[in-house]
Amino acid sequence: MSVKEATQVAPAPVPDAPEPPRPRKKHRAYDEVPRWQIYLPLSIYLVFTLIPFYWILLFSLRPAGSTSLVPWPITFDHFEKVWTERSFGTYFQNSVLVGVVTLLMTTLVALAGGYALARFNFRIKRAFMLALLCSQFVPGALLLVPLFEIFAELQMINSLGSVIIAETVFQLPLSMILISNFIKNVPYSLEEAAWVDGCNRMTAFRIVVLPLLRPGLIAVGSFAFVHSWNHFLFALMFLNNQEKQTIPVGLNTLMGADSVDLGALAAGGIIAAVPVVIVFAFIQRWLITGFSAGAVKG
Repeated sequence: MSVKEATQVAPAPVPDAPEPPRPRKKHRAYDEVPRWQIYLPLSIYLVFTLIPFYWILLFSLRPAGSTSLVPWPITFDHFEKVWTERSFGTYFQNSVLVGVVTLLMTTLVALAGGYALARFNFRIKRAFMLALLCSQFVPGALLLVPLFEIFAELQMINSLGSVIIAETVFQLPLSMILISNFIKNVPYSLEEAAWVDGCNRMTAFRIVVLPLLRPGLIAVGSFAFVHSWNHFLFALMFLNNQEKQTIPVGLNTLMGADSVDLGALAAGGIIAAVPVVIVFAFIQRWLITGFSAGAVKG
């Protein structure tokens, strides 16, 4: 062995780096609860919730006079009867018109009012907010007489416009509060940065703030649509002509003084419920986000 080889010392082994500590699993209270204690109450609640829907579906699909608990043979005679003979096609069109226009008017007015409440300070701001909150304790029945007098003077009785205006007025306080709280969650510095770049207030609102308000607008709009779709009182009081009535009033006409056509009534209920179910199926993720964000910061 040469002197050079003898003088070479083998390098000392480098110890392995210690493994980083694993994050401790967060302890949750419901981890200690057996699964069956969670799923059993939920299953019972689900059964009691779905039984009325199944009962309506059963009466609407089984033949008249049948007492079977299974809709077989399936028939659509009840749907055809209420759609053609009971003018539910006309009621459906009127309800869609009232719901869509109420949605647009409520959203636009609540958006303007909510922005003013969120971004501007004025003397009666607290009093105005208190008035909006107190208006939620006023039942709609108390508004019938003054609204009827106003619409009678304006010659709007038996017009869908009267129902649209009444529904919009009834929905505005809560919608304005939700929109204002949602706008407060948008940093004011974003608008200021847009102003520095040369945008005016309207342009900055349209480009910066409005895209961030999508969940809140969807929540407010859907709430206004569903309420106007299902509301019975205003349509009953302000609409006398059968061609102007909406679905809730049409359902009431299916119940006679001496007898009730359960098959037709169930079919009408399915027709009234399907659009609302479809709307909520598409907007549920934005709806939960919008209501939670609008209720966090006041």
